[in-house]
Amino acid sequence: MFAVLFSALLHATWNSLAHAVSDRLVGFALIGVADAIGGGAMVAFAGLPPAGAWPFVIASAALHVVYNLLLLASYELGEFSQMYPLARGTSPWVVALVSVVVLGHQLPLTELAGVLAVSGGLIALVFIGGRPNRKELPALAAAALTGLAIASYTVVDGVGVMQAPLLAYTGWMFLLQGPPIAVPAAVRRGRHLPTAVRGSAAAGLAGGAISIAAYTIVLWAQTSGALAPIAALRETSIVFGALIGAVFLGERLGARRAIAAAVVLAGVVLITLP
Repeated sequence: MFAVLFSALLHATWNSLAHAVSDRLVGFALIGVADAIGGGAMVAFAGLPPAGAWPFVIASAALHVVYNLLLLASYELGEFSQMYPLARGTSPWVVALVSVVVLGHQLPLTELAGVLAVSGGLIALVFIGGRPNRKELPALAAAALTGLAIASYTVVDGVGVMQAPLLAYTGWMFLLQGPPIAVPAAVRRGRHLPTAVRGSAAAGLAGGAISIAAYTIVLWAQTSGALAPIAALRETSIVFGALIGAVFLGERLGARRAIAAAVVLAGVVLITLP
């Protein structure tokens, strides 16, 4: 539980860094570079995964590329305080459904209530400011699709990480996903890329390093097989994100957002009850 909560803090941190970069396209490219470097280091140490793990490694890498591109689109189209919770709040419902219906896992009532509370609290954070208008729909659609991508790679990795040693699985997944994430920036920025990289290098590379640490912790936790509770616990990252925004970015938390965050924490308690 504490490991996943720490991972959630790390996740909120690297997303804050990614959002704060002036050129987000280049920022995400640098995160991809960090993924490739970190994954390569793991691969050099851990070697190849078993043959049966490769379909999961490849599927996970592809889904992570899609996730990063959708997340980038969400941040380009909408505000961080709205896009991030919607993306994170979508996935627990989907993961819980798939883990029960497709994978045959049992979900106790307390954990189910916790998953719903976490998700409901996060979704409430999105709509506290009122009903979205038509101009916001593309951004909301991108965020919702990001949530589906999160749910998809969570389920794939929940099964795949059981097929190989942790570092071998994680290393190859990051090594394969890193370069494709960097390609759009190289194409769109062209000869201006070196200048753009200099302005975003510190935040982008730091964000990538933190994201590797955060997700490696999650994959380790998923070796327990408890996909839905872990997926829900991860979504407490939005609570950490709200606190980071209030303390470091000068954003107003507000009473209603604080109540929604309390609902999330109540869900965490339900999930972790014995």
